[in-house]
Amino acid sequence: MSNTGQPDPGRRRPWVVGISGASGTPYAASVLRGLLAAGETVDLIVSRASRLTLLDETGIAFRDAHWRTDLRQWLALGADGKPGTFPVTEADLAAVRYWPAGDLAAGPSSGSYPVKGMLIVPASTACVAGVALGLSKDLLQRVASVTLKERRRLVVTVRETPLNGPTLKHLVALDEAGAVVLPASPAFYAGATHIQDLVDFVAGRVLDAAEVPHGLYRRWEGELRGGSKEEGAPDPS
Repeated sequence: MSNTGQPDPGRRRPWVVGISGASGTPYAASVLRGLLAAGETVDLIVSRASRLTLLDETGIAFRDAHWRTDLRQWLALGADGKPGTFPVTEADLAAVRYWPAGDLAAGPSSGSYPVKGMLIVPASTACVAGVALGLSKDLLQRVASVTLKERRRLVVTVRETPLNGPTLKHLVALDEAGAVVLPASPAFYAGATHIQDLVDFVAGRVLDAAEVPHGLYRRWEGELRGGSKEEGAPDPS
């Protein structure tokens, strides 16, 4: 607040991005790039389990003491594993604040800490259960619980298949608590020709749920085959 009692328009109010141990770290990278491209600030939480997944899927070891270096390398990586695919600037890194998953005294653990909401990308079934049951066993789960109690936007991008009964019940509980349950389900009508297109579709739907503008995928416009039609291509009819 300013000294006039009015909200300070310059005050930082980030999106919290939580990354759990499910497969799908390219989804998280795409969401992060989308947020930064939209001029949003980010508070980042990387769970212990997700570090193993990140190492397995990308070869990047995410370290607390060197998180800026590791984040730069990760965000520059394409979904196909090609390094240097995306530019990452110092301004991008400056817009990110990192909180270790074991720091339960971190800023976002309190409802008085100003955030716009939280995006969990990807969300493992263990993470889904912990949030649905309010376990708060690490900072990621604690912030998700705070997000729900403060009636802020929580998007849970569950990445698992098949889903069993207990997980389905946990997802219903999250929906009833006000969260957006958004499975990592790529669509093909947007004319995907590369793995990055499929990743960006899911990331774009996450940003849609957060009402963050982006250009990550081609939207449906009511025209059959509109997603796959190229400029100048003959009409199949």
